Amino acid sequence: MAATIRRQRPGRLAYWAVMAVLLADLLALSDTLAVMSVDLGSESMKVAIVKPGVPMEIVLNKESRRKTPVTVTLKENERFFGDSAASMAIKNPKATLRYFQHLLGKQEGNPHVALYRARFPEHELGFDPQRQTVHFQISPQLQFSPEEVLGMVLNYSRSLAEDFAEQPIKDAVITVPAFFNQAERRAVLQAARMAGLKVLQLINDNTATALSYGVFRRKDINTTAQNVMFYDMGSGSTVCTIVTYQTVKTKEAGMQPQLQVRGVGFDRTLGGLEMELRLREHLAKLFNEQRKGQRAKDVRENPRAMAKLLREANRLKTVLSANADHMAQIEGLMDDVDFKAKVTRVEFEELCADLFERVPGPVQQALQSAEMNLDEIEQVILVGGATRVPKVQEVLLKAVGKEELGKNINADEAAAMGAVYQAAALSKAFKVKPFVVRDAVLYPILVEFTREVEEDPGVRSLKHNKRVLFSRMGPYPQRKVITFNRYNHDFNFHINYGDLGFLEPEDLRVFGSQNLTTVKLKGVGESFKKYPDHESKGIKAHFNLDESGVLSLIRVESVFETLVEDSPEEESTLTKLGNTISSLFGGGTTADTKENGTDAVQEEEESPAEGSKDEPGEQAELKEEAEAPAEDTSQPPPAEPKEDAAPEEEKAAEKENEEKSEAQKPSEKKETGSEGVPPAPEEEKKQKPARKQRMVEEIGVELVVLDLPDLPEEELARSAKKLQDLTLRDLEKQEREKAANSLEAFIFETQDKLYQPEYQEVSTEEQREEISGRLSAASTWLEDEGFGATTVMLKEKLTELRKLCHGLFFRVEERKKWPERLSALDNLLNHSSMFLKGARLIPEMDQIFTEVEMTTLEKVINETWAWKNATMAEQAKLPATEKPVLLSKDIEAKMMALDREVQYLLNKAKFTKPRPRPKDKNGTRAEPPLNASDQAEKVIPPPGQTEDAKPISEPEKETRSEPADAEPLELGGPGAEPEQKEQPTGQKPTLKNDEL
Repeated sequence: MAATIRRQRPGRLAYWAVMAVLLADLLALSDTLAVMSVDLGSESMKVAIVKPGVPMEIVLNKESRRKTPVTVTLKENERFFGDSAASMAIKNPKATLRYFQHLLGKQEGNPHVALYRARFPEHELGFDPQRQTVHFQISPQLQFSPEEVLGMVLNYSRSLAEDFAEQPIKDAVITVPAFFNQAERRAVLQAARMAGLKVLQLINDNTATALSYGVFRRKDINTTAQNVMFYDMGSGSTVCTIVTYQTVKTKEAGMQPQLQVRGVGFDRTLGGLEMELRLREHLAKLFNEQRKGQRAKDVRENPRAMAKLLREANRLKTVLSANADHMAQIEGLMDDVDFKAKVTRVEFEELCADLFERVPGPVQQALQSAEMNLDEIEQVILVGGATRVPKVQEVLLKAVGKEELGKNINADEAAAMGAVYQAAALSKAFKVKPFVVRDAVLYPILVEFTREVEEDPGVRSLKHNKRVLFSRMGPYPQRKVITFNRYNHDFNFHINYGDLGFLEPEDLRVFGSQNLTTVKLKGVGESFKKYPDHESKGIKAHFNLDESGVLSLIRVESVFETLVEDSPEEESTLTKLGNTISSLFGGGTTADTKENGTDAVQEEEESPAEGSKDEPGEQAELKEEAEAPAEDTSQPPPAEPKEDAAPEEEKAAEKENEEKSEAQKPSEKKETGSEGVPPAPEEEKKQKPARKQRMVEEIGVELVVLDLPDLPEEELARSAKKLQDLTLRDLEKQEREKAANSLEAFIFETQDKLYQPEYQEVSTEEQREEISGRLSAASTWLEDEGFGATTVMLKEKLTELRKLCHGLFFRVEERKKWPERLSALDNLLNHSSMFLKGARLIPEMDQIFTEVEMTTLEKVINETWAWKNATMAEQAKLPATEKPVLLSKDIEAKMMALDREVQYLLNKAKFTKPRPRPKDKNGTRAEPPLNASDQAEKVIPPPGQTEDAKPISEPEKETRSEPADAEPLELGGPGAEPEQKEQPTGQKPTLKNDEL
């Protein structure tokens, strides 16, 4: 083998090396073929997956339900999730956490924290002085932050998805409310990191719903814009979204459908939960009135009773959506007192009258942000469980002025399906039809900085400047660059939210800090000292608003340029070759890059910014970036190298802004103009201009987070380790319970079998007494010491008992299999004998089987008959309590050997054509020769050979070799190859039977 490899050409070795790399990539990719999405609602979540063979499917939980409650019960030694945790809410309400997403990204003084305490007084919220946030204090030793609890839920959702997909899953797309700000989105990402999930994207739930709607109606989308309003009222909040569908031309795939979010309105506290809390309060009041004269305690002081009332209120709200009245009843609500009261829909609507008045609010907000009116909306579609309340539909229908509301979408699963489609589009393992998604920035973001200006000669003052970085309802993901031109020393600037005047005062208090980050730059002065002879092109700060809507500062760099004299003779052949290769891999160069030999490769490595061709320029005057081009797909933007120079589109933006710069710098104007307009070819031939050399110096950055400090890496790792330990503890507990249940089940089943006739027949009294005694001892041990036994001890005990009972079970199982196996063997032997007898009756002229083949089959049949008779006779002599000699596996082996011989001959007969018989001059068939042994076996001539050709002579001796390790032929033969025929000279070789 080594010699063979040495003789291979280098090209083949390279080919196999490439194939090995591709195979390794495929093996690595096979571990992450499946992706998932989590539609994380306030009350429940839906999980969906995509894997090969399963395009888009909702995951069923352990109770075979498509919707799982977002509820966690935390005890000292165990955890419960989903429906199990929801049932524990009544038994242990303090340890059962619900609606904890409302605390994500909130500091202790936030109104939502106070609201959560009022709604769920049974939970003790501790204070984290480091981040000014709250955490759940389950016990003195047990406390968890909202991010950690969310991480547990995400980890549980992944376990459900992995069980459903039957393979590990790491990549996920998670839905979040559209009104989540930067702090809340970062909190969700931190929770996902604790759970070990790789988040492909945080997608807004309204965008995911719109994507699901568009994907399943792709054929209805054309170049004409269609405006659709989605009204989503869930358990915790309400969001109204206006989306425009139309087809646009993309570079990669031509005309493709696109959705663009045009307007968004929301109400953070309007939802089904608030309605249920109103009903719970009403039911508590009715129960207190029923026990008014009994000096009973207020039911509101009993957490278990309030948990029962909340569950009944949830059921009551659902029933009243379809009925005019219903009887609320709870058995043993408090102090073993039953509760029963009638509630009508009218009473329910009166309790929630102020909530129904807020229903049109999000609609008006969405229309204002989209700068549209209701006449431009073609359809209003309902999403979310709370939209099933009749009064909500009535008020909304009146507000939008339409004939009817659209209900042609799955209100519960639309967001999960849209998110999993996006997950498949972002994953490298799947290829989906493109659907362009252009989400919108809900909260504007700006940059603020202060600089010295000279208003009067000799009088300098500080001027505060604001530049909008990402405008409201602008598209994202996108990247932007802002340039500071008047700084030659270290300075600071601030990143804050822009104008939030569209929010109500209460929403502003819930929103939290409007200041995001203070950026402190270090090393600006050193960069100017390093390049004293170069012209400064400013301090450039690169920002990225990624597909998850999270803002990040990629890098800050100081850019310098200088003119370098260069003669045409200095360009060597290697330089030209390098420029050619760079243009091939970089997709060409602009006029600037052609003149700039030092910086050409770096600029081309950095891909253009997503979202716009305009970039900020001089004087820190950030040019408002145009909306993302239609070519932007839903794929994530490519990673940008950290050490690369400014992108080419930044130059174009600099040119545009430098033309607007102050009159103090005419030289910069002139230089910019010459830079932006390439010289004519004639001038370039006459005079070779000096090329520009760009130098980029990285600037140190210190970020001071002002809204909500992120968890330090050490704290994040500690939380991830805590969750991992809890998961391992749960798995060990499940494994132990499984082992204990298996042991207990084996003991009871075996004790019952000892009294069954079929087991008594194959065992002696002494054997049964020994087994029964050991089983009784194991049962006693399990009851007395089993609670403290480890998983290993339980498994060892079970293995010991199975080994003891193995002989008994084996004898019973063999006797059960004998009738069926022996009957099948007899049938096969009879059919094989009939087949052999018929084969021998075929006339010699038409015979297609050789004597060796028929003799081999006859030998196998006789050997099988002999083995069966001898083995059955020997078995009849043995007592039933001994190990049998007639085994079912031996019967199956004999059947397989005999069936292989028969199938070989059947396939040969199936694929062999009948031989043509010669005709005499009178048209009658010629008689066969007297000496049949001299007649050669006829073979159908191959195409192109005449029938008059000389038939192939048969070898003198017929041989049929059967090597021990021969594999069966394709036609099912036993490993023997067809007879080899000698070919006359000039004739084409005939095909073997398995080649026809």
